[in-house]
Amino acid sequence: MTTNKSIKIIKRGERAAQEAAADAAASTEEKKTTHEAARDMVATVTEWVNEFQQKRRTETSQALKTLFGETTPQPSKA
Repeated sequence: MTTNKSIKIIKRGERAAQEAAADAAASTEEKKTTHEAARDMVATVTEWVNEFQQKRRTETSQALKTLFGETTPQPSKA
């Protein structure tokens, strides 16, 4: 049961070119100003808070509907 595994030989020049390309791609993605980074964080947290509040509102309205029902009770005649 021998399987032929291929071995790829990477030359130093190719390795340097690959590393340079990876570094260039990483540096363009990570270069944000502090204001942009802070804006992104605030937007994310604001979105989380809005989702939480909306979920809470729907749960509360559903609980009130099940508690009180659709119809109001009629007073009994004594």
